[in-house]
Amino acid sequence: MENSVENSNSSAFDFMAWASFAISLVGSVLGIVYLPVDVWVKAFMSMSYIFTVASCFTLAKAVRDKQESSKIINRVKSAKTEKLLSDYEKIIN
Repeated sequence: MENSVENSNSSAFDFMAWASFAISLVGSVLGIVYLPVDVWVKAFMSMSYIFTVASCFTLAKAVRDKQESSKIINRVKSAKTEKLLSDYEKIIN
């Protein structure tokens, strides 16, 4: 069986992802705060924004979990195939 090392993101990529998230969060919050509308409209937009951010995190987690589960299933299938091949080689030899 092969030992594989999972790819990890570089620290520059991680920084860029978190920095872009922080900048977009601050920009959106400031945009809502300084929007020239009534308070109840700002409250509605704030709740909608929070829901959108939370649903984006949930969607990203769901996609990641699906990808990781397919990796596990492929590893199990590979292990079964390798076991069958090794058993077959034992029978032949």
